[in-house]
Amino acid sequence: MSEPKDHRCASSPAASSWILRWLARLSPGDTVLDFAAGSGRHALAACGLGLQVLAVDRDEQALAHARSGKISLRVADLEVGPWPFAAHERFDAVLVANYLFRPRFALLASLVAPGGLLVYETFAQGNERYGRPSNPAFLLAPGELLVRSRRAGLTVLGYETGITNRPAAAVVQRICATRSRDTGALASLG
Repeated sequence: MSEPKDHRCASSPAASSWILRWLARLSPGDTVLDFAAGSGRHALAACGLGLQVLAVDRDEQALAHARSGKISLRVADLEVGPWPFAAHERFDAVLVANYLFRPRFALLASLVAPGGLLVYETFAQGNERYGRPSNPAFLLAPGELLVRSRRAGLTVLGYETGITNRPAAAVVQRICATRSRDTGALASLG
C-alpha cells in the first residue's frame, strides 16, 4: 500500500515524466537532492511522495517557489567556490534536470548513497535545431551521460536519448544509474 500524498507539497505538472518514473521506486522517508533545483518542480514532486528533500540552487528567488515546511532549501553556487556539501552527505536519489556543469560531475555522482539513484535529464547535441540551449558547453555529446556515470562507478539502470516533444521539442539524454550497495565501491573523485 502506498503512502498518502502530502498535500502540503503541491506536485508540479511540469515535473519530468522520466524523473517521476524513478522517484516512484523510492520509499517514503528516503532522502532526495534536487541539484540545481531552480523553482523546485522536482523537489515538490518528491516531497509529495513523502520523501525527505533538499533543494539546492544559486538563485534564492527561484528556490522560494519550493518553500514548504517539508523541503529543505540551500542557496549555493554549484560551479564556483567550495563544494557546498559535506564529505559525508549522501542521498538515496540525486535529481538533475536541464543542467550541465562537467567539471563537478564526479563530485555530484559522489553524493549518491550506496543503493541510491542518480536520475539525470538534460539537453544533448542536436538541440540547437530547436532553440536554447545551443551552446556546445551546455549540450551533452552522444553517450556522454553513459560514459560519465560509468566513470563515476555507477551502474546504468535506464538510458534514453533522442527527441522529446514535452514540454517542447528538444534533444535530450536521460539516465538513471545506481551506486553499488558495497560501500567500498564509492568512485574516486579524481
